[in-house]
Amino acid sequence: MNINLIVIGKTDQAAIKTLIADYKKRINHFAKFSILEIPDVRVSKKTSTKEQKRLEAEELEKYIDKSHITILLDEKGKEYTSQQFAQLLQKQMNTGIKTLNFIIGGPFGFDQRFYDAKYPQLAFSKMTFSHQMIRIFVTEQIYRGFTILNNLPYHHN
Repeated sequence: MNINLIVIGKTDQAAIKTLIADYKKRINHFAKFSILEIPDVRVSKKTSTKEQKRLEAEELEKYIDKSHITILLDEKGKEYTSQQFAQLLQKQMNTGIKTLNFIIGGPFGFDQRFYDAKYPQLAFSKMTFSHQMIRIFVTEQIYRGFTILNNLPYHHN
């Protein structure tokens, strides 16, 4: 199975890049894992939030295929324990899908078309995290999920 983390914008913080690279390397022992960084859309001070989300949606949609399972990382989504998240990964693998996408939207969230499409939504917390930090959390939880599924000594109950 291929797993994509699709994000708006790049990270320029070396410490974050290092942590993500470490987890990416670990995940690739279990599945092909890629991070697709979509450039920030060009906006002006006059660009409305709604318009910015629309422009970001147009860019994100270029990376989503109907044959993929796509999950939005959204603060209004369902919260999972690490064990439940591991089961979510297992369920997706059992379906035989080739690609699982996790998407981190832009600074104002997702355009309404993503909610209308009824993509599943996953929340990491009711708190708000920076788009840089959530990248680390997602990659770590994907790795943790695979260690749980493979009974490796990383996760402790």
